[in-house]
Amino acid sequence: MSAQTPDIIDLLAAIEPGLFLDRIRNQRPETRINAQKSYLALFDPVSEIDVTRPERLALAAFVAGLHRAAGATEFYAAGLSEASGGASLVAAVRTELLRAAAEGPYGHYPAGPLSVEDRPGPAYAVSDFGRAVFGARLSAALEHAHLLVFRPREASPDALQKLLDAGWTTTAIVTLSQLFAFLSFQIRVVAALSALGTAVQARAPRAAAE
Repeated sequence: MSAQTPDIIDLLAAIEPGLFLDRIRNQRPETRINAQKSYLALFDPVSEIDVTRPERLALAAFVAGLHRAAGATEFYAAGLSEASGGASLVAAVRTELLRAAAEGPYGHYPAGPLSVEDRPGPAYAVSDFGRAVFGARLSAALEHAHLLVFRPREASPDALQKLLDAGWTTTAIVTLSQLFAFLSFQIRVVAALSALGTAVQARAPRAAAE
């Protein structure tokens, strides 16, 4: 990690060096190092042949928005604006987020014992306006991201085939899967650390008064 690339989890969770949350993270140094390595591998890749950096950032901003992780959404949206050289992709992502918002998870399991837990919900599709901005390839990835966030029980070979049909290679689909998995991990870790930091701050005045 260079001086120009701050630890992404520290940044999003507003962790300051030497304070409580920093000391908590330092108890698991390998976890901290590997999380940052994963971030750099996914968002500062050696090669962009299969998945470009703007595509990665657009998907990250979209997934963070679906999770209602405001800090991460703004971080990746800012990166997208810089990487794409304009605001059109960012505006399109924000527009799609308004349409894609939902409460989940929901969806249908394959017919069997788990079918009693089926819950109906909308299957998101990128708007005509969004498709014109994103193109078929990125639009398919956004729809797949929505599936994984809200309807993971409906993930299937057919869902992966839609990515292939849109022009994603098998290698690219592996990268997309890694990207979505990392974002899910990152967003949850940041939320947990932020909640812990808030709890510690709220307790501090009471402890001082005792």
